[in-house]
Formats: sequence, C-alpha cells, structure tokens
Amino acid sequence: MVDHDDVRITDVGDTAFNVEFGSVVDRRINARVMGLYQAVARRKAAEPIAGLVEVVPTFRSLHVVYDPTQTNRQTIEQVILGLLRQDDGATTHTPRTWRLPVCYEGDLGPDVDEVCQACGMTRDQVIALHGGAEYFVYMLGFMPGFAYMGGVPERLRLPRRSSPRVKVPAGSVAIAEELSAVYPWESPGGWHLLGRSPVTFFDLARDPPVLLCPGDLVRFYPIDRAAFDAMAANGVAPQSLLARMP
Repeated sequence: MVDHDDVRITDVGDTAFNVEFGSVVDRRINARVMGLYQAVARRKAAEPIAGLVEVVPTFRSLHVVYDPTQTNRQTIEQVILGLLRQDDGATTHTPRTWRLPVCYEGDLGPDVDEVCQACGMTRDQVIALHGGAEYFVYMLGFMPGFAYMGGVPERLRLPRRSSPRVKVPAGSVAIAEELSAVYPWESPGGWHLLGRSPVTFFDLARDPPVLLCPGDLVRFYPIDRAAFDAMAANGVAPQSLLARMP
C-alpha cells in the first residue's frame, strides 16, 4: 500500500474538489495523479458512480467534479479516497511515443533568433537541442488539445515573454520555463515560438478529438518549408506519427 498521509483535499467551489499529491511539477507526483485517475476510470467502467460528472488530471492533482442534485461532497470524497487506498500507486497507461514534424524556418519560428541570443547558441544548436529532447505530456489545459509537456533542456529554459502576443497561429510550437507545447488553436499566448507543426492537434471528427493525452511521450523532428506546406495542404494521418504503438 502507498502512504497517503501527504495527500490533501482542497475545495474548488461548491461542486468540485482537488486531490493534491504535491506542490511541484514532477513525474513521480504525476504518476500518482494518473494512477488515481485510472482507478476512477476502472471503477466507472465496472459500476457507475452516481453524481460524478468528471475527473481531470493535472500536474499534481486530480480535479473531481460532481452533481450536487444527485449526490453530495462526502459521498464522492469517500469513493475517491477509497479508490486511493486501494490503488498501489502504479499507472496502467502504456505511453505512446509521437514523432511530430516542425518547421523552424522564417516566419514559422518568429522567436528563434531571440532565443538564440538569450541562450547564447546558434540557430542550429537551438533547433537540435529542442528537437533532440523527449517530452512528457503532464496534462491538457488552457484550451482543448493544449498539452503541457515537460522536458525542455536546461539551456533552453526561459521565462515567458514579457509581452504576450494577441494571436498565436494554430500549430505553433513553443517553450516557456521547463515546458514545451503546441497551440492547437489560434489564440493569445506568451510563450516563445520556435516553429510550427502541420499536424492537427484537435479535431471533433476524430475519436478522441485530442491527439496527445497525459502520459504520452513526444519527440519533434525538423522539416523544411516545402514539406510543411505539403503536409498542411494534404493533412497528416495521426497513425503515421506514432513511433511506438501502445
């Protein structure tokens, strides 16, 4: 059994609470979050949990939402804590490894030169360092399909931009601190934009609509502008991006 003395339950309004496992971004903490998330999924598959609306995994906690017209906080909390006590702390998720194409050229990577200057590296070094790392998907948030991926090499870690952009194009590959991400939609954003991917990261016609999921692994590889334009025009089949099937 796992020692759960360090787990905290915190309120989030009157219809939700968080089960917190720590206070930092750490893969061991995230593994505990995902273990409980999967335990809830297994329980729901075997027997519906009345009043449970959804559970959402984050970096360090599981967000639990319930319907107070069907149940109450005490009942749902007891169910979740009961699953936590039964859980052995191991996740059952077999990570998928994605190889995602990125064009770092010209206007598709508008912040590359600034990153080079800030980090004291050449363009080729920045691209090689970013593309040579393996990234771990901790959670989805901010907008549908936006995956927060840890693993940015130390030499590339920069704070967010002092002046966020009003519009960041969909597919933009970005970094901030120890995280990398790809914007699935056009939106405001304050991360450093290194390139752009022709891949569609959220599509309601797919099942599931999101491409990346918590626990997945990601590697980027560079493509030139011609390849980017061709992929963007013709589309990229998600299955072709999987380096290793689950």
